[in-house]
Amino acid sequence: MSRQNYLFTSESVSEGHPDKVCDQISDAVVDLMIGRDPEARVACETAATTNKVVLMGEVRSDVRQDEIVDVARQTIRDIGYEQKGFHWDSCDIECYVHQQSADIAQGVDAADNKDEGAGDQGIMFGYATNETPELMPAPIVYSHRILRLMAEARHAGEAPEFGPDSKSQVTVDYRDGKPARAHTIVVSTQHAAGLESGDVRKLVEPYVLAAMPDGFVDAETIWHVNPTGRFVIGGPDGDAGLTGRKIIVDTYGGAAPHGGGAFSGKDPTKVDRSAAYAARYVAKNVVAAGLADRCCLQLAYAIGVAEPLSVYVDSYGTGKIADEEIEKAIRDTISLTPRGIRTQLGLNRAIYRRSAAYGHFGREPEADGGFSWERMDLVDALKAAV
Repeated sequence: MSRQNYLFTSESVSEGHPDKVCDQISDAVVDLMIGRDPEARVACETAATTNKVVLMGEVRSDVRQDEIVDVARQTIRDIGYEQKGFHWDSCDIECYVHQQSADIAQGVDAADNKDEGAGDQGIMFGYATNETPELMPAPIVYSHRILRLMAEARHAGEAPEFGPDSKSQVTVDYRDGKPARAHTIVVSTQHAAGLESGDVRKLVEPYVLAAMPDGFVDAETIWHVNPTGRFVIGGPDGDAGLTGRKIIVDTYGGAAPHGGGAFSGKDPTKVDRSAAYAARYVAKNVVAAGLADRCCLQLAYAIGVAEPLSVYVDSYGTGKIADEEIEKAIRDTISLTPRGIRTQLGLNRAIYRRSAAYGHFGREPEADGGFSWERMDLVDALKAAV
């Protein structure tokens, strides 16, 4: 039997974190290319350091390199970097994006009686739990929410003392298997010169309290706000950034397995991205349908092969029916081929940059198709299948 009383911690990083700057640039390139051609192929990696951004990768698109540079610069501007060591207008941006290998293309593309294959081999996981309304683990939900509220206040001009770069971490005290209270809160945020740690704590505290359920933060909660005492130099000027280095922040905060593949910079033929979205979609609908209190779904693919090699469900003993029956219901309900996933979730749209900060999961589905994998429209079909 699993433990019922324990502490669990998850972290988040803001849109101005060096790695997240790179994720957003890479996904801005994906949006640019898919917006131009829904069948574009994109694999874009970004690296950033002091006043330097480098883009690399392979694509199948007629988008020019100067357009890629322009969208990268606009992304940095939107995030809010106008500091001496990293400024959207003056940083040097180099683009080494080139055309996709024909060898890869022939394995992935549909032809004659061959369906579109997976863009690579790999394993992907999806997870859901009924411990929060978002059907996500509580620690990652609250960690993201703190930073989103702070960023919204910064962009609105309500908190000009905050810089773009920040990190949060929430340790939740679980009692009887449910999140009961905030045990420890850690927030480190870039700030204007001249502020002391105590000043930053006063600025941060209202956003932390607003991010948590009423009474979740109590007199015993431990706080660490800017524990190093000073955080004026931030972003890629303070630390180099790379696409794909925050995959646990992007997903479930360590509460569920991860297949290892990053999402940002990849078009939806790459199952690292699309199958992970599909796995979350299915797991969320399994829990929403009441088939389990927790659900972890693993999918496996081989490059160039359409059908998943395996579909595995673990309900951690919370299933209302056997896990094997849930697996069968999933296979009977949804196509998990790359094309089936893209069609079901409408993934051939410019919807990706918005997902590259504050988590790909636990967000609200949007009218234009953004976060379509958070819909709960499989519930009736799954119930019928069992």
